[in-house]
Amino acid sequence: MRDCSKSRAGFDRVLMAVAATFLTVTATSALAQDTPRASAAELAIDAAIPRPEPANVPPPTASDFKIDATASVPDAGKTAEPKATEATEKAPETKTTEKSVEPKPAETATAPAPAPKASDTATVTPAAAPAATAVAPAAEPAKEPVKAASNVAPEDQPVADKLREMLGGKSLRYFDRKAERAAVEKFYGAREYAPVWTQAGKLTDSGKGVVARLKDAAADGLNSADYPVPDFAAATSPDALADAEMKLTAGMLDYARQAQSGRMHWSQVSADILYPEHPTDPAEVLAHVTTANDASAALDGYNPPHKLYKELKAKLAELRGQGEGAAVQIADGPALVFKPGTKKQPAVAPEDSRVPQLRAKLGVSENADDTHYDAKVSEAVRRFQEGAELKATGVLDDRTVKAINSPKRDRQIDTVIVNMERWRWLPRQLGASSVGNAYVILNIPDYTLKVMQNGAPIWTTRVVTGKPGQHATPLLTETMKYITVNPTWNVPPSIVYNEYLPALQQDPTVLQRMGLRLEQNRDGSVHISQPPGEANALGRIRFNFPNKFLVYQHDTPDKNLFAKEDRAFSHGCMRVQNPDQYASVLLNIEQPNDHYTPEKIRSMYGSSEIDLKFATPIPVNITYQTAFVDDAGRLQIRKDVYGRDATMLSMLKGGRSKDLENVVAHSQPSYGGGGRPILPAGVSFASDNSSSGPSFFERLFGGGSPTPPAPIGRRQQPRRVITR
Repeated sequence: MRDCSKSRAGFDRVLMAVAATFLTVTATSALAQDTPRASAAELAIDAAIPRPEPANVPPPTASDFKIDATASVPDAGKTAEPKATEATEKAPETKTTEKSVEPKPAETATAPAPAPKASDTATVTPAAAPAATAVAPAAEPAKEPVKAASNVAPEDQPVADKLREMLGGKSLRYFDRKAERAAVEKFYGAREYAPVWTQAGKLTDSGKGVVARLKDAAADGLNSADYPVPDFAAATSPDALADAEMKLTAGMLDYARQAQSGRMHWSQVSADILYPEHPTDPAEVLAHVTTANDASAALDGYNPPHKLYKELKAKLAELRGQGEGAAVQIADGPALVFKPGTKKQPAVAPEDSRVPQLRAKLGVSENADDTHYDAKVSEAVRRFQEGAELKATGVLDDRTVKAINSPKRDRQIDTVIVNMERWRWLPRQLGASSVGNAYVILNIPDYTLKVMQNGAPIWTTRVVTGKPGQHATPLLTETMKYITVNPTWNVPPSIVYNEYLPALQQDPTVLQRMGLRLEQNRDGSVHISQPPGEANALGRIRFNFPNKFLVYQHDTPDKNLFAKEDRAFSHGCMRVQNPDQYASVLLNIEQPNDHYTPEKIRSMYGSSEIDLKFATPIPVNITYQTAFVDDAGRLQIRKDVYGRDATMLSMLKGGRSKDLENVVAHSQPSYGGGGRPILPAGVSFASDNSSSGPSFFERLFGGGSPTPPAPIGRRQQPRRVITR
């Protein structure tokens, strides 16, 4: 018998050699892109080993090969290639470990496959990678990613989806300010876009609170039409609920912003107003209102907290007929005229039964039941006439009675509203907390100054303020840093160039006769000053709160103006009636252990400047209150001396709305002179400085600039500085 094992081994070696040749030729053939074969050996290989169709036979893998230990192994670099044929030979001996009925690669490769039909190709294609199944289980079909569990209630999910879509769009029309839109996107994104004002389509308690506050905006002197409330009852679809959600959020942010900072920026009114900015943080508003137990009260908290603001709010309700008690009506009757007494004749105070009602109406609490039309009542009538823009005579005539009985008193309502608006400009914290919240507040139309501490006035005095027009006293908040006793008067450039230099053209000696010193700087500009002394225009004391308007408070040698009712006479600075008392009050607040008295202040009077510096600066608030409630609870109306009320009312009623919140840029004041003036012959200078010298601001308030050199031929008075 033939030795089959030897024959089989030899046959295997032949097959392996043929397979190696086949693979080499195949690679070359692919590169040659099916170049026609001319070799007889190639034709023989093609005949001996039929080529399978690529459509139904995958390429061989490592698992398709089984090494025969009895066969001689060719070069190691080629062993992987003959295994494909060996695997074909050994395939019947391989144990199948899977139950799949798909054809194995060895079985498919043993015979040429017929040209596949379309249906056949579709059937065979899934078996494209059977070799992989021999190594690892077949991959499962791809699954959709598992979504995290949502915290949004199922009934609110459609609204949340709509809110996500709206906030993700670039054309969101609800928010005009980038900061507010960014805050809203972050707020709703953090809560997975769940609505905050509704739940299952119904208003939440927070939503009801916000709606109530917006509808009652007029009670705070705001315009309810600026904060439209959406109709949640009519919102029945996710789209409508999402739209209402955004509108209420926008209205809430608008209300909070305008309640805190005002419907108009103070720069819209005048260039001589400067208060610290205190805008709302929209992220804080969203967090605060939506988490508060009472959303309405939380939103109301953005209105000014000051006592005087709240008193105006109460008076506004009364003027609108919402106060307690029936409105008092003054009956018609003869005109009442009070005639003050003279040396020859006593005062004439006519008697009339209407006077007690008039006293109650105008808040004259003294002698409430007295029927005499005396000086107190006549003055109250005069002030009312002034506020109502009637001729201020103090005579109770028919026009005055009609104005007093006006059911809505529209003019007074408007005056109260603009004053409430100006309170929004002021800082929320008026005083210095370390000294009992002490501060100074000056009311220009009332010509009064008060020192406040712990919420109550501790001292009051009369003041003279700036004339209407270019010399109007500015509105500002600054801090008083020191008091100067025996101040030098550095004449403001506006007075130098508009008044004194023209006067020099008429009389070259006028400044010398007035006790003023004229200095010329290197750049040709001039500086005029008045040394300390009894005749100094600033008197004996100056109160310094450095500001860009170059104004301050000071004493004056002219005391007669304090007796007048209207006291707008200065160039912008504020003259104080009792400066020695004022200084001692401030110093005792800031330095209580030093026990200052007016007498101690006066003992410092002399010819040398003395600076009393504050370790804790005291805030100074210069305000414009044409309507306020006095200590007796009476509404007081003052003359609109600078026309601020008229300007603001015109703007608020002009329909410009949110445009009024924009900041208006104004030119900054110049502290330099007006250039080199042409001076007449005979004008003498106190000095001719070798440098341009400090600016007017530095001369006035310091700031690190050197002290101006002493005039030639005169000794400069030293400046004493006292700090504690």
